[in-house]
Amino acid sequence: MNDLVPHLPKHTESTIHQFLRAHALPPSGEGVVLGLSGGIDSALCARLAADALGRERVLGVLLPSHGFPEPLRRETERYAEDLGISHRTVSLERITEEFRTALPEVTDRITVGNTVARLRMTVLFALARDHQRLVLGTGNKSELLQGYFTKYGDGGADLLPIGDLYKTQVRSLAEQLGLPAAIRERPPSAGFWEGQTDEEELGTSYADLDRVLFGLEQLCRPEEIHERTGIPLAAVLRIADRLTRTRHKRRPPPVAKIGWRTVGLDWRE
Repeated sequence: MNDLVPHLPKHTESTIHQFLRAHALPPSGEGVVLGLSGGIDSALCARLAADALGRERVLGVLLPSHGFPEPLRRETERYAEDLGISHRTVSLERITEEFRTALPEVTDRITVGNTVARLRMTVLFALARDHQRLVLGTGNKSELLQGYFTKYGDGGADLLPIGDLYKTQVRSLAEQLGLPAAIRERPPSAGFWEGQTDEEELGTSYADLDRVLFGLEQLCRPEEIHERTGIPLAAVLRIADRLTRTRHKRRPPPVAKIGWRTVGLDWRE
Protein backbone atom coordinates (compact mmCIF):
# COMPACT_ATOMS: atom_id res chain seq x y z
CA MET A 1 0.00 0.00 0.00
CA ASN A 2 2.95 2.37 -0.54
CA ASP A 3 2.64 3.15 -4.25
CA LEU A 4 1.10 6.59 -3.64
CA VAL A 5 4.19 8.21 -2.15
CA PRO A 6 5.71 11.42 -3.59
CA HIS A 7 9.43 10.69 -3.94
CA LEU A 8 12.05 13.42 -4.33
CA PRO A 9 13.20 13.85 -7.97
CA LYS A 10 16.98 13.85 -8.44
CA HIS A 11 16.91 17.24 -10.16
CA THR A 12 15.08 19.00 -7.29
CA GLU A 13 18.00 20.89 -5.77
CA SER A 14 19.47 22.04 -9.10
CA THR A 15 16.04 23.11 -10.39
CA ILE A 16 15.39 25.26 -7.31
CA HIS A 17 18.87 26.79 -7.62
CA GLN A 18 18.19 27.73 -11.24
CA PHE A 19 14.78 29.10 -10.28
CA LEU A 20 16.25 31.33 -7.60
CA ARG A 21 19.05 32.61 -9.83
CA ALA A 22 16.58 33.41 -12.60
CA HIS A 23 14.32 35.46 -10.31
CA ALA A 24 16.45 36.92 -7.53
CA LEU A 25 19.69 38.06 -9.16
CA PRO A 26 20.19 41.32 -11.08
CA PRO A 27 18.40 42.79 -12.90
CA SER A 28 15.39 41.22 -11.14
CA GLY A 29 16.70 41.76 -7.62
CA GLU A 30 19.71 41.90 -5.32
CA GLY A 31 18.85 38.74 -3.42
CA VAL A 32 16.14 37.66 -1.02
CA VAL A 33 14.65 38.31 2.40
CA LEU A 34 12.87 35.55 4.28
CA GLY A 35 11.40 34.89 7.68
CA LEU A 36 13.20 32.39 9.90
CA SER A 37 10.86 30.56 12.24
CA GLY A 38 13.09 27.76 13.45
CA GLY A 39 11.10 25.30 11.35
CA ILE A 40 12.23 23.01 8.57
CA ASP A 41 10.63 24.94 5.69
CA SER A 42 12.30 28.29 6.38
CA ALA A 43 15.60 26.61 7.27
CA LEU A 44 15.59 24.70 3.98
CA CYS A 45 14.68 27.80 1.96
CA ALA A 46 17.51 29.75 3.60
CA ARG A 47 19.98 26.99 2.78
CA LEU A 48 18.82 26.71 -0.84
CA ALA A 49 18.97 30.48 -1.29
CA ALA A 50 22.44 30.75 0.24
CA ASP A 51 23.74 27.98 -2.02
CA ALA A 52 22.09 29.38 -5.15
CA LEU A 53 22.60 33.13 -4.70
CA GLY A 54 25.53 33.42 -2.32
CA ARG A 55 25.13 33.91 1.42
CA GLU A 56 25.72 37.66 1.10
CA ARG A 57 22.46 37.95 -0.86
CA VAL A 58 20.26 36.34 1.81
CA LEU A 59 18.77 38.14 4.82
CA GLY A 60 16.99 36.02 7.42
CA VAL A 61 14.55 37.75 9.73
CA LEU A 62 13.29 36.39 13.03
CA LEU A 63 9.80 37.74 13.74
CA PRO A 64 8.93 36.68 17.29
CA SER A 65 5.54 37.37 18.78
CA HIS A 66 3.95 35.94 21.90
CA GLY A 67 4.87 32.29 22.41
CA PHE A 68 8.25 32.33 20.61
CA PRO A 69 10.54 30.50 23.07
CA GLU A 70 13.91 32.06 23.85
CA PRO A 71 15.82 28.77 23.27
CA LEU A 72 14.27 28.51 19.81
CA ARG A 73 15.29 32.10 19.04
CA ARG A 74 18.90 31.38 20.00
CA GLU A 75 18.94 28.14 18.00
CA THR A 76 17.55 29.91 14.93
CA GLU A 77 20.13 32.67 15.19
CA ARG A 78 22.90 30.06 15.44
CA TYR A 79 21.58 28.34 12.34
CA ALA A 80 21.72 31.63 10.39
CA GLU A 81 25.24 32.26 11.66
CA ASP A 82 26.37 28.76 10.74
CA LEU A 83 24.84 29.25 7.30
CA GLY A 84 26.77 32.51 6.97
CA ILE A 85 23.78 34.68 6.12
CA SER A 86 22.89 38.06 7.61
CA HIS A 87 20.07 37.98 10.14
CA ARG A 88 18.14 40.30 12.39
CA THR A 89 15.24 40.12 14.82
CA VAL A 90 12.10 42.27 14.63
CA SER A 91 9.74 41.71 17.55
CA LEU A 92 6.04 41.90 16.74
CA GLU A 93 4.83 41.86 20.34
CA ARG A 94 4.19 45.61 20.65
CA ILE A 95 2.52 45.79 17.24
CA THR A 96 0.31 42.82 18.10
CA GLU A 97 -0.67 44.44 21.40
CA GLU A 98 -1.57 47.66 19.56
CA PHE A 99 -3.82 45.63 17.26
CA ARG A 100 -5.54 44.03 20.25
CA THR A 101 -6.00 47.46 21.84
CA ALA A 102 -7.42 48.98 18.65
CA LEU A 103 -9.82 46.07 18.09
CA PRO A 104 -10.57 44.59 21.54
CA GLU A 105 -13.64 42.80 20.20
CA VAL A 106 -11.46 40.61 17.95
CA THR A 107 -10.54 37.74 20.22
CA ASP A 108 -10.65 34.69 17.95
CA ARG A 109 -7.15 33.25 18.02
CA ILE A 110 -7.19 32.25 14.35
CA THR A 111 -8.07 35.82 13.36
CA VAL A 112 -5.30 37.15 15.57
CA GLY A 113 -2.92 34.52 14.16
CA ASN A 114 -3.74 35.59 10.60
CA THR A 115 -3.04 39.18 11.61
CA VAL A 116 0.38 38.19 12.96
CA ALA A 117 1.13 36.39 9.66
CA ARG A 118 0.25 39.55 7.73
CA LEU A 119 2.37 41.67 10.05
CA ARG A 120 5.31 39.33 9.44
CA MET A 121 4.94 39.77 5.70
CA THR A 122 4.60 43.55 6.07
CA VAL A 123 7.99 43.65 7.81
CA LEU A 124 9.60 41.37 5.21
CA PHE A 125 8.37 43.48 2.29
CA ALA A 126 9.55 46.68 3.99
CA LEU A 127 13.03 45.22 4.42
CA ALA A 128 13.02 43.74 0.93
CA ARG A 129 12.26 47.12 -0.63
CA ASP A 130 14.94 48.76 1.47
CA HIS A 131 17.50 46.20 0.27
CA GLN A 132 16.12 45.95 -3.30
CA ARG A 133 15.43 42.28 -2.77
CA LEU A 134 12.53 39.86 -3.19
CA VAL A 135 10.55 38.21 -0.42
CA LEU A 136 11.13 34.47 -0.32
CA GLY A 137 8.08 32.51 0.80
CA THR A 138 8.51 29.21 2.62
CA GLY A 139 5.19 27.51 1.88
CA ASN A 140 5.24 23.90 0.67
CA LYS A 141 2.86 22.07 -1.68
CA SER A 142 0.97 20.26 1.10
CA GLU A 143 0.07 23.56 2.77
CA LEU A 144 -0.73 25.33 -0.48
CA LEU A 145 -3.13 22.58 -1.59
CA GLN A 146 -4.93 22.59 1.76
CA GLY A 147 -5.09 26.38 1.99
CA TYR A 148 -3.04 26.13 5.16
CA PHE A 149 -1.60 29.61 4.90
CA THR A 150 -2.79 33.14 5.48
CA LYS A 151 -4.07 35.06 2.50
CA TYR A 152 -1.81 38.09 2.05
CA GLY A 153 0.32 36.76 4.90
CA ASP A 154 2.72 33.89 4.34
CA GLY A 155 0.86 33.27 1.07
CA GLY A 156 1.80 36.73 -0.24
CA ALA A 157 5.49 36.25 -1.07
CA ASP A 158 7.33 37.05 -4.31
CA LEU A 159 8.81 33.57 -4.76
CA LEU A 160 7.92 30.10 -3.46
CA PRO A 161 10.96 27.88 -4.08
CA ILE A 162 9.56 24.81 -2.31
CA GLY A 163 5.95 25.38 -3.34
CA ASP A 164 6.00 22.27 -5.55
CA LEU A 165 7.43 20.01 -2.83
CA TYR A 166 5.16 18.06 -0.53
CA LYS A 167 6.10 18.22 3.15
CA THR A 168 7.53 14.70 3.06
CA GLN A 169 9.71 15.75 0.10
CA VAL A 170 10.83 18.80 2.07
CA ARG A 171 11.94 16.48 4.86
CA SER A 172 13.80 14.28 2.38
CA LEU A 173 15.65 17.23 0.84
CA ALA A 174 16.47 18.66 4.28
CA GLU A 175 17.97 15.32 5.30
CA GLN A 176 19.85 15.07 1.98
CA LEU A 177 21.39 18.51 2.58
CA GLY A 178 22.29 17.69 6.18
CA LEU A 179 20.12 20.24 7.98
CA PRO A 180 20.40 19.92 11.78
CA ALA A 181 18.36 17.08 13.26
CA ALA A 182 16.74 19.43 15.78
CA ILE A 183 15.20 21.40 12.93
CA ARG A 184 14.22 18.36 10.89
CA GLU A 185 12.56 16.59 13.82
CA ARG A 186 10.72 19.56 15.37
CA PRO A 187 6.91 19.29 15.05
CA PRO A 188 5.86 21.85 12.39
CA SER A 189 4.08 24.88 13.84
CA ALA A 190 3.06 28.34 12.66
CA GLY A 191 3.87 29.58 16.18
CA PHE A 192 0.65 31.54 16.60
CA TRP A 193 -0.04 30.21 20.10
CA GLU A 194 1.64 27.93 22.61
CA GLY A 195 1.31 24.25 21.78
CA GLN A 196 -0.02 24.84 18.26
CA THR A 197 1.01 22.25 15.66
CA ASP A 198 0.29 22.03 11.95
CA GLU A 199 -0.71 18.38 11.92
CA GLU A 200 -3.22 18.86 14.73
CA GLU A 201 -4.88 21.70 12.83
CA LEU A 202 -4.83 19.81 9.55
CA GLY A 203 -6.34 16.79 11.25
CA THR A 204 -3.88 14.26 9.85
CA SER A 205 -0.19 13.48 9.61
CA TYR A 206 1.80 14.93 6.74
CA ALA A 207 2.68 11.38 5.67
CA ASP A 208 -0.99 10.51 5.10
CA LEU A 209 -1.87 13.97 3.79
CA ASP A 210 0.82 13.82 1.12
CA ARG A 211 -0.25 10.38 -0.07
CA VAL A 212 -3.82 11.60 -0.51
CA LEU A 213 -2.79 14.82 -2.24
CA PHE A 214 -0.36 12.92 -4.47
CA GLY A 215 -3.20 10.63 -5.48
CA LEU A 216 -5.49 13.59 -6.22
CA GLU A 217 -2.70 15.19 -8.27
CA GLN A 218 -2.68 12.04 -10.41
CA LEU A 219 -6.48 12.32 -10.79
CA CYS A 220 -7.21 9.25 -8.70
CA ARG A 221 -10.72 8.95 -7.28
CA PRO A 222 -11.00 9.16 -3.46
CA GLU A 223 -12.18 5.52 -3.38
CA GLU A 224 -9.07 4.45 -5.30
CA ILE A 225 -6.79 6.40 -2.95
CA HIS A 226 -8.46 4.70 0.01
CA GLU A 227 -7.96 1.28 -1.55
CA ARG A 228 -4.32 1.90 -2.49
CA THR A 229 -3.22 3.51 0.79
CA GLY A 230 -5.49 2.10 3.47
CA ILE A 231 -6.24 5.64 4.67
CA PRO A 232 -9.88 5.86 5.85
CA LEU A 233 -12.19 7.05 3.09
CA ALA A 234 -13.65 9.72 5.39
CA ALA A 235 -10.16 11.22 5.80
CA VAL A 236 -9.53 11.13 2.04
CA LEU A 237 -12.86 12.86 1.38
CA ARG A 238 -12.12 15.49 4.03
CA ILE A 239 -8.77 16.33 2.43
CA ALA A 240 -10.32 16.43 -1.06
CA ASP A 241 -13.09 18.70 0.21
CA ARG A 242 -10.61 21.09 1.80
CA LEU A 243 -8.66 21.19 -1.47
CA THR A 244 -11.84 22.38 -3.22
CA ARG A 245 -12.95 24.79 -0.50
CA THR A 246 -9.61 26.60 -0.33
CA ARG A 247 -8.99 27.08 -4.05
CA HIS A 248 -9.94 30.78 -3.71
CA LYS A 249 -6.71 31.22 -1.71
CA ARG A 250 -4.64 29.99 -4.65
CA ARG A 251 -6.26 32.32 -7.19
CA PRO A 252 -6.01 36.08 -7.74
CA PRO A 253 -9.07 38.11 -6.66
CA PRO A 254 -11.90 37.93 -9.23
CA VAL A 255 -12.43 41.10 -11.26
CA ALA A 256 -15.82 42.19 -12.62
CA LYS A 257 -15.43 42.21 -16.42
CA ILE A 258 -16.30 45.54 -18.01
CA GLY A 259 -13.63 46.34 -20.58
CA TRP A 260 -12.36 44.54 -23.68
CA ARG A 261 -9.53 42.74 -21.83
CA THR A 262 -9.63 42.19 -18.06
CA VAL A 263 -6.76 41.61 -15.64
CA GLY A 264 -6.83 38.10 -14.26
CA LEU A 265 -9.33 36.92 -16.84
CA ASP A 266 -8.38 37.48 -20.47
CA TRP A 267 -5.52 40.01 -20.29
CA ARG A 268 -2.55 37.91 -21.30
CA GLU A 269 0.82 38.99 -19.89
